[in-house]
Amino acid sequence: MGTLMNASRPDTNGLQANVISFDLDASDVELYEAARALLLTAHHSENHRVAAAMRGESGAIYLGLHLGAKRINVCAESSALANARMAQEPAIHSVVAVSMDGQGHPQVTNPCGLCRELLRSYGTETSVLVDAGGEVGKVRIKELLPFPWMRATETEWDTVPPRVQEHAS
Repeated sequence: MGTLMNASRPDTNGLQANVISFDLDASDVELYEAARALLLTAHHSENHRVAAAMRGESGAIYLGLHLGAKRINVCAESSALANARMAQEPAIHSVVAVSMDGQGHPQVTNPCGLCRELLRSYGTETSVLVDAGGEVGKVRIKELLPFPWMRATETEWDTVPPRVQEHAS
C-alpha cells in the first residue's frame, strides 16, 4: 500500500524517510498472532488488558502481559522487554501490543508514552506495529518518539534558551 499521505519528513541526510509503512510481512503477522493468542487466553478487564509480543534480533518472540491493580499498572511492552533482556536478547527488532476492542476482539493498540520512551532506550531502529486510523502500519520507534526525555548532561549538545526571534522590518 505504500506510505501514509503527508507522513514523511527529511531525515538527517536530506533524504525522505518514510514515517509509516503499510507493507507488512509474515513475521509482522506472526508477531501480532502471538500477542493476540496471549490476550485471548489471559485477558481480564482490570488486571490483564493488553498483551505484547517482541521479536528479538535472534528471531525469538518474547511475550508480555499488562499487570494491573488498584494503585499500579505495568505495561505489557515492559514485561515483554524484561523477558527478552532476561533471555540475553541483544536487541529488539519489532514489537506489537494488542488490546480488546469494544466488541471483545483483539486489535493492535499503540504504545503509551512511557512505553515509547522505554522502547527507544533499547534501540531506535525497533519497528512498532501501530493502529494508523484503523489500518495496521509499521513505524520505527524513533519516529514515534522523535524527542526522547534526556537529562541535560546526557545530550551531545548545548541547548540555547528560548527567545523571541527579531524580524527585519
